[in-house]
Amino acid sequence: MHQDLFQGEPLTIDAPDADITLHPALDLPCPAGALLEELIDSTPWRQDTLTLFGREVVQPRLVAWYGDPEAHYSYSGLNLAPLPWTPRLIQLRDTVEAASAARYNAVLLNYYRDGSDSMGMHADDEPELGPTPVIASLSLGQTRTLVCRHRQRRHQPRLDIPLHDGSLLVMRGTTQRHWLHGINKTRRPCGPRLNLTFRWILTPST
Repeated sequence: MHQDLFQGEPLTIDAPDADITLHPALDLPCPAGALLEELIDSTPWRQDTLTLFGREVVQPRLVAWYGDPEAHYSYSGLNLAPLPWTPRLIQLRDTVEAASAARYNAVLLNYYRDGSDSMGMHADDEPELGPTPVIASLSLGQTRTLVCRHRQRRHQPRLDIPLHDGSLLVMRGTTQRHWLHGINKTRRPCGPRLNLTFRWILTPST
């Protein structure tokens, strides 16, 4: 069994051990379609090889990491040094900060080119994010479904959260400690999607 959550008014998602809010339509500085095209064309995308459970696998999407100079990030065997903020990403960061009432010093861009691109089940629980990180996820383009599973409660219903064009999903508190999330592949015709996950990286100065 699983629980489906659909677009509507801003809502808090009812899930144990989690603090998740969905903003279905963020007030963006320009149309979402124009942002999607601009970011796809202007971003220096990379496709890395990850180390997962001792195996090396090619990352099934393209990524880019931006942020403050000290906001280095490591996951799945990768060590990412930030590209400098662009004026557009600063603008989007400010918009997301206002909507989520939190601050961010870095953003990971994920480019899903079609339905064969995906994100494996994981939690954003790396040490540099701290014990209770705020992860704010802005979606542009094709709607894809975020699948969430509780890490300890095996009988807890799965959460399926459609992430529509222009939506913002904010995960806080102990969400990353107790839940995994990912994006499955799909055989349905599927256009491009960008996901910008804003976060605060702990640094020696913080």
